[in-house]
Amino acid sequence: MVKLLQYLRTEIFRKHLIGALIGLTVFFLAIVFGLRHYTRHNESVLVPELKGILIDEAVKKLQSQGFEYDLDSVYQVDKKPGLVIEQDPDPNTKVKKNRTLYLTIITRTAPEVAFPDLVEKTFVEARAILNSYGVKLGDTIYIPDIARDVVLDVKFGGEKLNAGRPIPKGSTVDLVLGDGRGASEIQIPDLTGLTLEQVRFALQGNSLTLGSVNYMGLIADSLSATVVSQTPTPGDPKVSIGTPINIALANQ
Repeated sequence: MVKLLQYLRTEIFRKHLIGALIGLTVFFLAIVFGLRHYTRHNESVLVPELKGILIDEAVKKLQSQGFEYDLDSVYQVDKKPGLVIEQDPDPNTKVKKNRTLYLTIITRTAPEVAFPDLVEKTFVEARAILNSYGVKLGDTIYIPDIARDVVLDVKFGGEKLNAGRPIPKGSTVDLVLGDGRGASEIQIPDLTGLTLEQVRFALQGNSLTLGSVNYMGLIADSLSATVVSQTPTPGDPKVSIGTPINIALANQ
């Protein structure tokens, strides 16, 4: 122990100690400056603004500034194909050279969707479903039908469109809807052989009214009497809703 203490007081030990400290300092500085050079410290560049321009122009900007890029695509009906809509990192962010930028662009080809079943859906329901499928609503065509604002048919390019048929997303379809009034003209029903009670039921179901009621011959039982003639007749042209039908009854 005494010899060790004596050695620590010698000139040789002091020289070795100073040499070791200098060596450690040089090693530390070499690591610091080496890492700065390796990571290109203070050589960052600003990310350019790419959102809102076409991908061809964006690629030229990136290549001129030494950036790499990676593309993803989505489809939007109201956006121009090839337009950059998202970028990562954001514009004016400081990054190192050769950094990869991630871009999202509008695809040029619309994906296809299986058309949903809209028949017997209300207009409000059908419009919401079309929006969820990315399909546009074109014309609404109303035809006589007692179902008001209910989808009776769907047209695509003037042709009937069945549920399940693939169509491009963003396509426009037309809806055929009921006007709630039904047909304005009615085919005259044949009432021959019906009792008065049956006539009333038949006319009500056809949106017609009962006109004059005449009994022919001796009527033993008015409840069992049946229609032997009517005006207008089944062979006449169609009549308007609410037209009265005159009948004559007799016991057979």
